[in-house]
Amino acid sequence: MTYLILNAGFLLVVTTCVVAAALRGLLTRRLMASMGIALGIVLTLTAVFDNVMISAGLFSYDPAHLVGWFVGLAPLEDFAYPLAAVLLLPSIWVLVGARKGGARADA
Repeated sequence: MTYLILNAGFLLVVTTCVVAAALRGLLTRRLMASMGIALGIVLTLTAVFDNVMISAGLFSYDPAHLVGWFVGLAPLEDFAYPLAAVLLLPSIWVLVGARKGGARADA
């Protein structure tokens, strides 16, 4: 199994939650802007710290399981985790809040 296939599996779950929140009208412009800012910050931090940790030899990836695209030393697949976190957590937050009858995220 490649890292790309593993990432696709959990990104499918993330996409399902984001679409569910969007279809219910729970993803406001303000929330999506906040998610975009958070995504930029988290991806930047991932690029910096993954490169530092990989260059220090703290961990490595089996090249046979990688697509072959890198940001410095960090494989592209490694950026799926912060992407998933930034999209999934706010989506679940608004979905659970809507189920409980709570206020929207930007209220």
